[in-house]
Amino acid sequence: MSIDDVSDEVVREQLRAREPLFHRVELGTSREWFEHETDDEFWEVGASGAVYDREQVWAMLEPRYAEGADDPWSITDFAVRRVDAVVYLATYVLHQGPRVTRRATLWRRTDTGWRILYHQGTEAPSTRM
Repeated sequence: MSIDDVSDEVVREQLRAREPLFHRVELGTSREWFEHETDDEFWEVGASGAVYDREQVWAMLEPRYAEGADDPWSITDFAVRRVDAVVYLATYVLHQGPRVTRRATLWRRTDTGWRILYHQGTEAPSTRM
């Protein structure tokens, strides 16, 4: 099956299985996994508004993964929108105890799998709109 043969519903299911970004430790926690998942030009805007490049994000994730701390979470309002033939925008609300953030991830579909282009988290009120 080529990347062009995948329905939007299959794409939604595939991306839902990968989000929340960097919280699904069952998918991987190694440097190699991170490099495979993220595009070379990957960058992120954190919930604080700070901008992070690929290396800075890994520098934050590596100790968190090494610690292996419990990270309970849930997702609501998950949606996927096609941006172009191989790029999709996944949006959702991430609930981590009292902390609630709105998330957006740009994903590129390739012949070797999904690659993350961009991610943003924005603090949100805990009440649903």
